[in-house]
Amino acid sequence: MPDGGSDFDVVILGGGSGGYACALRASQLGLSVALVEKDKLGGTCLHRGCIPTKALLHAGEVADAVRESSQFGVNASLEGVDLTGVNKYKDGVVSRLYKGLQGLVASRGITVVEGTGVLVGPKTVEVDGARYDGQHIVLASGSSTKSLPGLEVDGVRVLTSDHALELETVPPHAIVLGGGVIGAEFASAWRSFGSEVTIIEALPRLVPAEDAACSKVVERAFRKRGIAFKTGTSFKQVEHVDGGVKVTVESGETFEADLLLVAVGRGPTTADLGYEAQGVELERGFVLTDERLRTNVAGVYAVGDIVPGMQLAHRGFQHGIFVAEDIAGLDPAPIDEDGIPRVTYCEPQVASVGLGEDVAKERYGDDRVETLTYDLGGNGKSQILKTQGFVKLVREKDGAVVGVHMVGDRVGELIGEAQLIYNWEAFPSDVASLVHMHPTQGEALGEAHLALAGKPLHAHS
Repeated sequence: MPDGGSDFDVVILGGGSGGYACALRASQLGLSVALVEKDKLGGTCLHRGCIPTKALLHAGEVADAVRESSQFGVNASLEGVDLTGVNKYKDGVVSRLYKGLQGLVASRGITVVEGTGVLVGPKTVEVDGARYDGQHIVLASGSSTKSLPGLEVDGVRVLTSDHALELETVPPHAIVLGGGVIGAEFASAWRSFGSEVTIIEALPRLVPAEDAACSKVVERAFRKRGIAFKTGTSFKQVEHVDGGVKVTVESGETFEADLLLVAVGRGPTTADLGYEAQGVELERGFVLTDERLRTNVAGVYAVGDIVPGMQLAHRGFQHGIFVAEDIAGLDPAPIDEDGIPRVTYCEPQVASVGLGEDVAKERYGDDRVETLTYDLGGNGKSQILKTQGFVKLVREKDGAVVGVHMVGDRVGELIGEAQLIYNWEAFPSDVASLVHMHPTQGEALGEAHLALAGKPLHAHS
């Protein structure tokens, strides 16, 4: 570890998606950078979040493909899921990406400081007694799993997503507390592995942050897959019973299973890091910033999960790039939070960008919003994949498309074009004139915009 005492253009506290992206871009722009990380570069996303969970979900997809192969005329049988083998595959993916990231950071001349950093001055971070001074400080300390009051996580029968990634056997029956992104993804993967799964969600629908129409499709698909769920149901308590847990909800109804996954979201990691002591304004643990990600303390920025908003790795990544460019004087345009794409990788996938129908009506007025839903039943590649779902467009009447919402197998791969449509403020006619490769699911985006532009072909007008 460096001895400290050096002056840097930028000192970054946290080496997750936001922190390392900021470090790489700042270095690229000729700034001297110190990057402080107490664990491993890559943070939650690489080691305990996005990458390992998607590896589990892909393994589940393979299991389902074998289990359902006869519908495609392929005779195969699933002998079982070896979670040890799945974990070996998952950990291999993480390891290769981690080594690549380490090499990339090392090649850029970035000073990596291993240890827990604390903000001890408006321009100083201390790590194990050594101090690192920066003309600019970037707070990128990320998030951690959270629980509910009175709900004790023991890591054995009551788990967080961190623990769930280390399971060595498939749970015969699991209860998932929370039907948002994390809960839906683990429920989907475990069901693919053969578990009986019950989701308990306090809000009225699954994936409640998405457009209501998306939730309906997910709920219908989960029922068909045998994933049980109770929405509008608040948790009351959990008890340990022989070999498992018993969960009681507010109505008095009880559910028993081998384990309980607590998937009620993630909280900002900002306690005991010196932020408040140095005058950085917090609200419920989150760091408050302006649209340029500047805190109320001059020269101190914040990025990623500690900034109020969607807790997404690619959001933090873009935050980091933005701050590096702002510090370097490039005057980048502020990030439109609505323009950040979102994907839930359950089966079926949910992908969206921009405004949901309800939010659009609140913003523009009921009579100023127009929607169109194109069913994937009209899309050839979706029929080949035997997937169901839709592409739903939301537009300001006589104006640009302000929301794209999709449900179905592999629709997460379509979000790239969708986010361009939103962020470039495209009109339906702009997209309708583009040529989409046949047969692809991407055609569904084109067909939806053709229909919304008033010239439906493979859609009913």
